[in-house]
Amino acid sequence: VQLQASGGGLVQAGGSLRLSCAASERTVTTYSMGWFRQAPGKEREFVAAITWIDGSTNYADSMKGRFTLSRDNAKNTVYLQMNSLKPEDTAVYYCAAHRFYYGSSWPDYDYWGQGTLVTVSS
Repeated sequence: VQLQASGGGLVQAGGSLRLSCAASERTVTTYSMGWFRQAPGKEREFVAAITWIDGSTNYADSMKGRFTLSRDNAKNTVYLQMNSLKPEDTAVYYCAAHRFYYGSSWPDYDYWGQGTLVTVSS
């Protein structure tokens, strides 16, 4: 399983970004996919995840209502739409995959992308 995260950049507070996680063939239809983030000096933090079984999603409480996870099976890509961004959302965002798990514990994910940096200016 190979994952490639992209879409990060610099945005002003209140703005939006859409991150993409391009996966190797059939990954998004046979693996659960998650997003995590890590700010400098902080622990890796769960953002959201989606299961391939029925498309159910799981969000961290602080992301609910601002972030939306979706997938495009034909493109083998999972998207994280981030709206109403805040300076505290600044972090490196990683996508990850597990055969079934789509919870918030990052050590339980088996595969990781390289990360994409999101910077939100105030």
